[in-house]
Amino acid sequence: MLGIIGDLVEDVVVWLSEPLRHGTDTEAEIFHTRGGSGANVASFAGRLGPTRFIGCVGNDNLGTALVQDLEAEGVDVRVQRKHVTGTVIILIDQDGERSMLPNRAAATMLDEVPDEWLDGLELLHVSAYSFNGAPVGDTVIDVIRRAKRRGILVSIDVSSTGMLAQYGIDRFLDLMVDLAPDFLIGNQSEMACLDVVVDGKPGTNAARLTDTIIVTKAGADPTIVHQPGSEPLTVAVPPVPAVRDLTGAGDAFAAGFLTSYLATHDLQKACVGGHSSAALVLCSPGASAG
Repeated sequence: MLGIIGDLVEDVVVWLSEPLRHGTDTEAEIFHTRGGSGANVASFAGRLGPTRFIGCVGNDNLGTALVQDLEAEGVDVRVQRKHVTGTVIILIDQDGERSMLPNRAAATMLDEVPDEWLDGLELLHVSAYSFNGAPVGDTVIDVIRRAKRRGILVSIDVSSTGMLAQYGIDRFLDLMVDLAPDFLIGNQSEMACLDVVVDGKPGTNAARLTDTIIVTKAGADPTIVHQPGSEPLTVAVPPVPAVRDLTGAGDAFAAGFLTSYLATHDLQKACVGGHSSAALVLCSPGASAG
């Protein structure tokens, strides 16, 4: 079973029909969807294989609705309930690129994960957003250590350059060296920010992650996998027509990659599974597949 720990929030997705007009009205379409990087991964993975989500949502009607929505995707949901459920405003420009305004609220308040919530997991995936905040940051680090002691594989998604700037790049790198995840997943800009992979080649800090498989996404360009002791693996991305919204594509990739890896233990097939999953969301609002 794949386990995911991270945020479960409401996304308010705004498709701008024209450039944003400051101080007046701008034509737009607005959608309310389930969001949170961790929950997005769980949603897509739940359609592909046994999946469990771990997190914290508000003790409110919105939290209840989001949990029920995720359960309807076939996910085993284990959450704390406290405070109010978070919301993220996502502005999507006419090229499909996104800008996010997050208020994570209850998602940062996870402070207890019972041992039984880890039972049956083969791999634990963590969104790096979870390291940024209290008490969730310390809780997630403790869960990763407990998972590794059980022999559970660990995957970490770098999440965003904005998160890295807030958390601290050196601090994040030190944490990755300490935790030694089996997989580190990120896009080109995130890996370059860490100086782990730059222009498809190992960066200065790659040598610090001696036991980690580094997966670098590049949008429509090939995904590159650096595995310690092996030549880089380059996997082409099939073309996707009419891209409208990039939100959730990275989360969908992680879901497809990790579930495919658990099924095959083949990195090439894992990338193909990731690309196939990501392609489902690029024409839909937010992290939804049609």
